[in-house]
Amino acid sequence: MTAASHTFANKEIQRFSRFLTVGAIGTLLDFSLLTSLKLAGLPTLFANTFSFTAGLINNFTWNRLWTFHETVHLNWRRQLVQFTVVSLIGLALNNAILLSLESVLGSILGQPEWGYLPAKVIATGVVVFWNYFANRKWTFKN
Repeated sequence: MTAASHTFANKEIQRFSRFLTVGAIGTLLDFSLLTSLKLAGLPTLFANTFSFTAGLINNFTWNRLWTFHETVHLNWRRQLVQFTVVSLIGLALNNAILLSLESVLGSILGQPEWGYLPAKVIATGVVVFWNYFANRKWTFKN
């Protein structure tokens, strides 16, 4: 491995680690809001969409300022639109996975009302890879 490719690999690992850190905070926000809204009696689709959107705003801000800080000089409005497009596709994937697994996992657990939580974990695990690579190659491309 050449010095340049080693440096690039280290920088990409650091960037992905920062993306995961920001994502973890956004996910904590997302899960907390989702659980609170579900406990308040709201339907899963509405609760998940609202909580996912709160996570999106958090994640755009911190990814722009910290994870992909070298692109901060680029037009933030354009980046926000691109980040939102990527995130809306992620939201569609997240909702599709969550809604398709909620009942099945609730039945497996013997707790139908809590099936959304493991379904959300699976959905989040899938969508994180979509979000990183789409944002890395499009939204925060330098």
